[in-house]
Amino acid sequence: MKKNPTLIPLFIIATLFFIFGFVTWINGALIPFMRTINELTAAQAYLVATASYISFVVMALPSSAILNKIGYRKGMSLGLFVMAAGALIFIPAADARTYWLFLLGIFIQGAGMTLLQTAANPYVTILGPMESGAKRIAMMGIANKIAGAMGSLIFGTLLLSGIDEVNEKLKTVQGAEKEQLLDTMASSVHMPYIIMAVILALLGIMILKAPLPHVEAKPIEESADGKSVKTNILQFPHLIFGVITLFMYVGVEVIAGDSIISYGLSLGMPVSQARWFTTFTLFAMVATYAMGVILIPKYLSQTNALKISAILGIIFSLVIVSTTGMTSVIFVALLGVANALVWPAVWPLALDGLGKFTKTGSALLIMGISGGAIIAPLYGKIVDKLHAGYIASGMDEALASSVSANNGYWILLPSYFVILFFALKGHKIKHW
Repeated sequence: MKKNPTLIPLFIIATLFFIFGFVTWINGALIPFMRTINELTAAQAYLVATASYISFVVMALPSSAILNKIGYRKGMSLGLFVMAAGALIFIPAADARTYWLFLLGIFIQGAGMTLLQTAANPYVTILGPMESGAKRIAMMGIANKIAGAMGSLIFGTLLLSGIDEVNEKLKTVQGAEKEQLLDTMASSVHMPYIIMAVILALLGIMILKAPLPHVEAKPIEESADGKSVKTNILQFPHLIFGVITLFMYVGVEVIAGDSIISYGLSLGMPVSQARWFTTFTLFAMVATYAMGVILIPKYLSQTNALKISAILGIIFSLVIVSTTGMTSVIFVALLGVANALVWPAVWPLALDGLGKFTKTGSALLIMGISGGAIIAPLYGKIVDKLHAGYIASGMDEALASSVSANNGYWILLPSYFVILFFALKGHKIKHW
């Protein structure tokens, strides 16, 4: 323990990353669930992702101000309490079966996660040498994605069991019988979200007692007159490019994790099979995170890891839109391999040299998470438009659903090219 004083803090922060993963990745199950109980289109259903990720834009800079005021520890604790409050909103939302109330609960949970992420990511990054920052964040990623796999499976089982039968019945029933069927299905969120709220509140109390050391980033370079060369956060171009990169990355990560179940269903696969697909994506990420922990920085630099990730993303995206059936689904899951090391690599490269601007820089990077609020629903919008066009041309409904869902994945390519630019050039640009 004396040789590695960061071990306990890393374990504590890993617990928080576990929470991020669990809450974030249940969206893959929530999207088809909400689509059924609220009778939504694909674009409307993907507002689940929008409500979750747009909170990172709204709350990132306020979170930075909160952390400057109360510090990392109290900030993390407050974030957990806010997430617990968001979970409790699901109870009246289910009772009223009101979509905007569900979205409000998801937004509030996202606000709590914003505060946690704004504190936890830079904390882990500067807890040790900057060149091994990606390794530490990859460790956090393992906890994050294992939790995501668990959340996807647990909530997929709780919320999606019998959804095929419900969808079939909805085609034949009307009036009071239909309302009762939907109300019964909606009530299945009660117990999971009550348990979630209790656990989050208990963790919020525990984090206040946790042995987390105080850490700060190293001071930035000074000029000959003793004044900082940089006086404004926008004077760090590599940070701005990092924000754009994370925006595009989170978009493709959300599409890979949140669309894969719906994509499998559009291909005619049963829920009993499709509900496992998000787990495949997450396990691919966990395996790649483990490789990152072993290889970075001794055998593989953070920069080269980012280059390889972007190139794999481009290749896998082309395979997805060029194939169909289970082959295509497998390559959507394999996007987990392409995505895993992007987040760990971008953070230390983007925060390098920010000094006193680190907390604000962290807030801007967290705002990049809003890519999930824009790019994922854009995928849903594209799918809806393509589907309508195919139906208008006389294509069979089942075929139109599968083809439109498949062609929607073209949206992945621009994002991976942006990630490749940051890996090759963007992170090196330290002056405008």
